[in-house]
Amino acid sequence: MKLHKEGFIILRNEILIFSLVNYITFWNSELIFWFLTLPTSIFLFVMSVYFFRIPERLFERKEGNIYSPCDGKVVVIEETTENEYYKDKRIQVSVFMSPLNVHNNLYPISGKVRYQKHHAGKFLVAWNPKASTDNERNTVVVKNDKISVLIRQIAGAIARRIVTCSEIGETVTTADEFGFIKFGSRVDLFLPIGSKINVKINQRVSGGESIIASY
Repeated sequence: MKLHKEGFIILRNEILIFSLVNYITFWNSELIFWFLTLPTSIFLFVMSVYFFRIPERLFERKEGNIYSPCDGKVVVIEETTENEYYKDKRIQVSVFMSPLNVHNNLYPISGKVRYQKHHAGKFLVAWNPKASTDNERNTVVVKNDKISVLIRQIAGAIARRIVTCSEIGETVTTADEFGFIKFGSRVDLFLPIGSKINVKINQRVSGGESIIASY
């Protein structure tokens, strides 16, 4: 397991802040230091390390499969109209990430990045149906010879920062990282009508490992 680079500055700042708070508390009240500030600081720091973890995984990357872009729980499977890029009917599959999930985002297929755009917006809770269109979000479209998939990172009530490293025109590989969402939110996939969906509502999925659909 390794730590994501997005966590380095946060963890450094936590060490500095917790050290200062514990130092001041120790010289004012050893009782509070030993029974409150020290254990609380350790707990919060360990949780931050856990949040920014990147586990070691072996990805099979088989052609014809659309893999989960993140860890989490499937909360939406429905036919809907995608109005930003395709402007037609698509199958939407949404994966909700809790603060305890691994939060790096992975490409679900191999191909070329055809579209990438960031949208400012609200911070509704991630399971709100309007989150896909009203919240701060980032959209990426990947296309190969057989399929085009739209991936949308969505900020939530707690998640206030979306990181995306996709560039239009670059060639990408299934399960390569394309971004990170800090402190819980969700990722939507928009798939062609006729895609064979391999997951169910409330199913737990793993980024780059669980097969969302096939084509």
